[in-house]
Amino acid sequence: MKTDIHPDYREVVFHDLSCDFKFITRSTIATRETINFEGKEYPLVKIEVSAESHPFFTGKHKIVDTAGRVEKFRQKFGSVGSKTSVANG
Repeated sequence: MKTDIHPDYREVVFHDLSCDFKFITRSTIATRETINFEGKEYPLVKIEVSAESHPFFTGKHKIVDTAGRVEKFRQKFGSVGSKTSVANG
């Protein structure tokens, strides 16, 4: 097997921001942040949806719009970008 071609496979903490749920798994993802979790320092990956907050697994319907994407779109494009107003007009 060739040396120095494989990414660093290590334990990483994934943090679900929508429900403040954290879990440890192994990954090769590159991160800049770290977190002290259960007395040990781990790389941190922030995510918006995990099995703990996804409607399929929880049985609850919840709208996650942390960035305000719809409002940003409306401010940027106004009614020009809306297909419903074009179809109705």
